[in-house]
Amino acid sequence: QDQVTESGGGSVQAGGSLKISCTTSAYITKTCRIFWYREAPGKERELVSTTSTEGTTTYTDSVKGRFAVSRDTAKNTLFLQMNNLQTEDTGRYYCQADEPCRSYLARQGYISWGRGTQVTVSS
Repeated sequence: QDQVTESGGGSVQAGGSLKISCTTSAYITKTCRIFWYREAPGKERELVSTTSTEGTTTYTDSVKGRFAVSRDTAKNTLFLQMNNLQTEDTGRYYCQADEPCRSYLARQGYISWGRGTQVTVSS
């Protein structure tokens, strides 16, 4: 059973904005750090952001000042607001719970990472 679902991706021109979502379970919201990753063809998987259970977020240098994470804990949803998008931001964006949580949830029969949502930025 999936515990994480991403949505909201799409195609925009450089300089545009997108807001993608990660819907999780109550357990993940209360217990786990949540990561946004992105993968692009020919590139290594990149950690974009890390959000603590208290809602504090850190970002990789390339997105600082352009991306912002917010959350609606009542809906167990994490949002990634992406502004001033650049072509190098193109990729599939994944949401994932941290490793202690993934192992615990796996033992319960749950999957704690999503299938991703595609973001395409054109010049």
